[in-house]
Amino acid sequence: MKAFSSSLLLFAAAWVAPAAHAKLAVVATTPDLAAIATEVGGKEVRVTTLARPTEDPHFVDARPSFIVKLRKADALLYNGAELEAGWLPPLIQSSRNRRIMPGAPGDLRGNEGIPMLEVPNTLDRSQGDIHPLGNPHYLVDPANAVILARHLAGAFGRLDAKNAAAYQANADRFIATLEARLKQWQARLAPYHGQAVVAYHNSWPYFARRFGLDIHLFLEPKPGIPPTPAHLARVIAQMKTLRARAILLCPYQNRRTADTVARATGATVVPVTQFPGGVNGAGPGYVEMMDYLVNHLASALAKKTAQ
Repeated sequence: MKAFSSSLLLFAAAWVAPAAHAKLAVVATTPDLAAIATEVGGKEVRVTTLARPTEDPHFVDARPSFIVKLRKADALLYNGAELEAGWLPPLIQSSRNRRIMPGAPGDLRGNEGIPMLEVPNTLDRSQGDIHPLGNPHYLVDPANAVILARHLAGAFGRLDAKNAAAYQANADRFIATLEARLKQWQARLAPYHGQAVVAYHNSWPYFARRFGLDIHLFLEPKPGIPPTPAHLARVIAQMKTLRARAILLCPYQNRRTADTVARATGATVVPVTQFPGGVNGAGPGYVEMMDYLVNHLASALAKKTAQ
């Protein structure tokens, strides 16, 4: 009996030990959130991403496999400004995972502590796809990535106290890199301060504010509303007046429309992304994505300025 008890204890120890050293399972809705979670989590965290980097984050194809991933998660990291409102809530409910339900320790809002831009005073759906909590595209401002990294260091430390110091050290290293690179990125775009740049969708206010660009002209007449010929004619006229010579286009947006406007104005279509891995050369991490974005836009503006 004593030998049996010893064997049972050994078996139990062998079964429990892997769980005790299991990595913190974090599910991130989008690749930008996942990239920063990976930097902060390091080797102690396993990060799974739901949306592909080439998908429109407003309209992700919610696959059944997402429910399985959410069911196993210790934490869910999401945008926090209703970017995923059209597809994420039913998945959370279907997962039946109490660790990630609203208000649970594993419920992590990416915009915690971030000053949100374009928070509407009133909700008017006639104005298109308006986000009541503010414009959700905040991570193309590296200063907001710093805020998120600090938030995640604390959140991961509370979920996994034994590795809290490691999470803080990881965040500190990442933040130091970001702050150094931000100075370089600002210097790269400084010659184009105040330059008008056109975008397909209103997803660039944080980037524009950080780097001193004027991005208020969009190929969409209203957020989420497809371009019309009459609207594009007005955009073309305004671009000529403003001497706007660059059009920002994400992978999931209509290239044919952007090319039509570019031909009419002499502008350059600049393939960009807000997600690591969204276009060739913009990954795998957040810093690499920002490098790509800043350098490609600066090159396009420099080329047009010289003409």
